[in-house]
Amino acid sequence: MTRIRKVGVVGWGAIGRVVGTALAERSVPGAELVCIVDNRPIGDSAPAPQVTFDEALERCDLIVEAAGQGVVREWGERVLAAGTDLLIASTGALTDEDLAERLLAAGPGRVYFTGGAVGGLDLLQAVRSLGPLHDVRLTTTKLPATLEQPWMDEELLTRMRSATGPVEVMSGSARDVPVKFPKSTNVAASVALAVGDLDAVRVRVVADPGAHHTRHVVEASGAHGTYRFDVAHLPDAGNPATSQVVPYAVLRSLAALAGRTGQIL
Repeated sequence: MTRIRKVGVVGWGAIGRVVGTALAERSVPGAELVCIVDNRPIGDSAPAPQVTFDEALERCDLIVEAAGQGVVREWGERVLAAGTDLLIASTGALTDEDLAERLLAAGPGRVYFTGGAVGGLDLLQAVRSLGPLHDVRLTTTKLPATLEQPWMDEELLTRMRSATGPVEVMSGSARDVPVKFPKSTNVAASVALAVGDLDAVRVRVVADPGAHHTRHVVEASGAHGTYRFDVAHLPDAGNPATSQVVPYAVLRSLAALAGRTGQIL
């Protein structure tokens, strides 16, 4: 008899609602939504009961994190130690190498990561087996308002708010940037996970008032070839810091974990 994955969704926001609703409608064969975890009341219209994190661990064999990097840091090891699998959407948390090592070593639950808003990560992983990539660059361009952060000074905020064209907000490595933009640059961490080196990925974050689409450009080169991936997504209407496609990337990962056949992995 086919095993049905019992799934709990953590975070009932732009990503979690789409994922949870699709699971409740049985759009992912082999997986069902059994509960929702959120630190705010989500109301009676939710398609599954709202429970505490501890209760979710008792009910589920797979937890989907759709609530931000803090959840991964606080609960990741506990989920895995309980024997529950964990699918992480907020890959930016893995820029903490100590945390990443602990999650990969934890168990008996297994940890998985979704690529989210960028493609080509499977190819970068394959190329990495041939040898290191010498030059990996990511340029992320978003609307200025989605990139504003509490640490920014007035000069930078003024430049962003008054910009009539693209403005570079920050440049650095994939180790540094996701920490500064915890809701906007998980892609940087995802690319670094694929490449296998946080410091090898150079990241530029650009604010552009004309950025009707969120854009990620990945450029990589090594001894065995050169690669370029250029994606442009519509932002989510309710949360412009994330792209519309992200919850569907999560659902694709869930389908793979639930055993759907015929997928490109």
